[in-house]
Amino acid sequence: MQQKMVSTTREVKARRVPTGEPKVIPKGEFVTITQDLGGNYTVTFQGNMLRIDGTDADAIGRKPEKLDFEAPANGEVSEDQVWEALETIYDPEIPINLVSLGLIYKVAVDKDSGIVTIDMTLTAPGCGMGPVLVGDVEYRVSLVPHVKNVNVELVFDPPWSRDMMSEEAQLEAGVFF
Repeated sequence: MQQKMVSTTREVKARRVPTGEPKVIPKGEFVTITQDLGGNYTVTFQGNMLRIDGTDADAIGRKPEKLDFEAPANGEVSEDQVWEALETIYDPEIPINLVSLGLIYKVAVDKDSGIVTIDMTLTAPGCGMGPVLVGDVEYRVSLVPHVKNVNVELVFDPPWSRDMMSEEAQLEAGVFF
């Protein structure tokens, strides 16, 4: 993608790369879109690299990603919908979703309290994007109806390997043989 300067059409939440620190970009500010892989956008603003979630893409003149989930009538969190939300989150360097990459180890849903606990890993323990990915998971899963809180635990046992990727993800990444 070629870099493109745009003006924000509204105030938009973002996260600093790689720390994941929340930031707000005011309406009418110029940002430079530097990456648009995986449905999220990396922009530079005032010397900082920030990540804007694809659900807020309209703020930079792009088509926003819609995450619409029908609320279960029983008032409980649907684990299937949690997994659907996780499949919309992409590694920022490899445009493959976290589930297909094998980075999600466990999802536990307490249907009574609305708390979702997720064990996930990174492709490398020192991955600088860890806080950003955790923020992506927390944000997207919180959009599932009846979710009250999302707890993400980064775990490194077992260590991630490309064998944990789905065959489709291995083909996409060019590592299937």
